[in-house]
Amino acid sequence: MHLAPPQHRPPAPPDEPGLIAAGQDSLTGLLHRDAFLQALRSRTEEQGERPLPFALLAMDLDRFKAVNDTLGHQIGDALLKAVGKRVRGCIRAGDLAGRLGGDEFAILLPYLSQEADAQGLAKRLVDLIARPFLLEGHSVVIGCSVGIAIFPADAADVTGMLRCADLALYQAKAEGRGDQRRFVPALRARAEARRRMEAELRAGIGLGQFTLAYQPHIDIGTGRLAGFEALLRWQHPERGTVSPAEFVPLAEEIGLIVPIGEWVLRTACRDAAGWSDPDLSVSVNVAAAQLARRDLTARVRAALADSGLAPHRLELEVTETALLHDTSAALATCQELRAVGVRISLDDFGTGYSSLTQLRDFPLDRVKIDRSFVRDIHDAPASAAIVRAVAGLGHALGLRTTAEGVETEAQLSELRASGCTDAQGYLFSRPIPATEVPALITALGHACEERAIA
Repeated sequence: MHLAPPQHRPPAPPDEPGLIAAGQDSLTGLLHRDAFLQALRSRTEEQGERPLPFALLAMDLDRFKAVNDTLGHQIGDALLKAVGKRVRGCIRAGDLAGRLGGDEFAILLPYLSQEADAQGLAKRLVDLIARPFLLEGHSVVIGCSVGIAIFPADAADVTGMLRCADLALYQAKAEGRGDQRRFVPALRARAEARRRMEAELRAGIGLGQFTLAYQPHIDIGTGRLAGFEALLRWQHPERGTVSPAEFVPLAEEIGLIVPIGEWVLRTACRDAAGWSDPDLSVSVNVAAAQLARRDLTARVRAALADSGLAPHRLELEVTETALLHDTSAALATCQELRAVGVRISLDDFGTGYSSLTQLRDFPLDRVKIDRSFVRDIHDAPASAAIVRAVAGLGHALGLRTTAEGVETEAQLSELRASGCTDAQGYLFSRPIPATEVPALITALGHACEERAIA
């Protein structure tokens, strides 16, 4: 997109040392938030009948929190100062850069002849910030994401420009970080849809729209029903059943996954306590945010006490990513839970970081093999080899191995030959409401026994 060059330029903002110093961020030397927003407001309001285009770039640092957490705030502050220096060296005379707070930065290009100027600066920033920083003997590597908004094509006021730049920045981060994105109208519609879902999600908690479905898993060796996995469902009055893939990431992002997870834990324990077979276990997924809370063990104890469920019947499923979020804290929490008598399983093994040190170091009872390997077990030799390898590791380490997504007798036969101890999937049952579990326990118990005999 080519923007017609301006016919005239209004006077540039004053740059006397006293004025700039008064508006400086004390850490980076860039404009502080209020001063930057005032400059943006002035540039917006000084427009006449023929508005002159300008660009606003919103920039966030990627992986900055990890630097603060691992190297300390002193190094974090030094990093912000170094970023400010690189930003100043990247912009043109007359451009303005500010630190809006934390690791959030913004750049104003007051005079824009073509959109490529803004995109070129965004690309230079992404490249420059990605280069290593040497800070007090530490080589620190981070990155940045940049969103671009153009006046007046995208918005005609300060609030609108900030919103558009933020939406473009959010898109850049959502697509993998370390890149720049230009605002497009579709982002506004997407953000509005997300805002509606967020409001509905918050309301859904209070209105009791969440339910649990249960999917059984069996002991392959004996053919007996071993337990159920509790699966979260959102019964929306207009959308119908909303897939967890749609709302769980949003719940994690806005901090609702902890109260939702607490409800799942308490409900699953209460339901399982009422099952006729006292040997059946119930497994509950635990999000990274829950595992990071120091009071998780206390909350699990409370759920067990309130429901009367024996601790050994509860199994908490954690992901590889959750364990890596804060390895030492996650290890301590898992050890506390094991001391209570609760079992721990590693979910979706093979799809994340898949470090063998997790199998060695964490107090695990079970490893769940992702359904993608089970689906391809007959057609892809590599998948079959991975299943056999994980089953072998599980056997050597004293862990049970559950294969997910089992749909055919042929797959079950192959899993049995591979040494897997348990299986879960549509071959046995789809996830069902809690009210149907008692009947399924009876029906599936007979079917599994017949399958074992056969």
